[in-house]
Amino acid sequence: MKLSTLLSDNKIIPTAIAFVITLIMFFLPNQFENPVYDNHIRAKATVISVDNSMVNHVGLITYGDQVCEVEVASGLYSGERFIASNMLLGKLESDKLFNVGDKALIVMQPNIENSEIIKVTMVDHYRLNLELILVIAFAVLLIALAGWLGVRAIISFLFTVLAIWKVLIPAFLMGYHPIIVGMMFTLLLTVLITMLVYGFGRCFLSAVLGSFLGIIITAGMAIYFVDVFKVHGAIMSFSENLLYSGFSTLNLNYIFIASIFIASSGAVMDVAVDITSAVNEIVIKKPDISKMEAIKSGLTIGRAVIGTMTTTLLLAYSGGYLALLMVFVGQGVPLVNILNFNYVSAEILHTMIGSFGLITVVPFTAITSGFLLTRSKSSTE
Repeated sequence: MKLSTLLSDNKIIPTAIAFVITLIMFFLPNQFENPVYDNHIRAKATVISVDNSMVNHVGLITYGDQVCEVEVASGLYSGERFIASNMLLGKLESDKLFNVGDKALIVMQPNIENSEIIKVTMVDHYRLNLELILVIAFAVLLIALAGWLGVRAIISFLFTVLAIWKVLIPAFLMGYHPIIVGMMFTLLLTVLITMLVYGFGRCFLSAVLGSFLGIIITAGMAIYFVDVFKVHGAIMSFSENLLYSGFSTLNLNYIFIASIFIASSGAVMDVAVDITSAVNEIVIKKPDISKMEAIKSGLTIGRAVIGTMTTTLLLAYSGGYLALLMVFVGQGVPLVNILNFNYVSAEILHTMIGSFGLITVVPFTAITSGFLLTRSKSSTE
């Protein structure tokens, strides 16, 4: 493709902007580096032998110390063998047992004076290579099916991951107001991702405005109903660990509220883009369509979209709590009790408020696309 053709495409500049921002975020320093870990060396290792003599089994619980002989497979000490410790705490969710031939991530603690390794700890099974294969396969398939749009989708994916890791989470940890930070984050994300889809133009403006209004409604409802439901933010997994690790001043309720509209913002954006694209295609096929007809078409399309999207939200949110629900059902807990438990109430909040955002974004986007994408009568003539 010629350079002049590329430059004439209104998506090239937005793609370049998004790529530069993503690159900048990639090189942003980690503001919460722990000096304790600076003297430790992480490496991939192969398990040569295991000693389970100090491992104890009590029913389903396993505790004790598994001793492993490992051969380092990467880094400065590659090829050397060490005795490593795998502490078992009696928690199925965190404990792991190694077998001969397993690949593991280990942490080596060297002596500061002579660099001799004085302690080796088994961290977990080594999965980076498998994760990399999945990421590469995902990128290849996306580009193969979507072409240049797939490249832009990968950039938006990387931008989102880096924005969460380098901007959103550090801002929360530094004590900035979670609701304000969350709103700014979701709105910025909406602008950039929509910009990558449409470039700069009326479709971009229509989808962004519709998404903004839907997200604002979702945030307002989350603020109100979290207080009314009397659900504490500590129901989030590992939130208490966060308080005890030096961040006791964080407001977990505000973080929980922010998590509600952040989690639904992707679906809201998806619905806004779907409606905008559909209305735009209608206007292209029928340039003389009136604004009211275009709005009605957008509403009709939106009804079909939200019919499946609300179910998608329900499945996405409830999937993480299947084990909890199975415990309740297996123990014969009455439904009234289940619906009043804070964990279940929190998931109802997530699902219902997210669904409200999806429903409200439909008329908002239908109106914005109807007014912005249709042409006036004189221009049509």
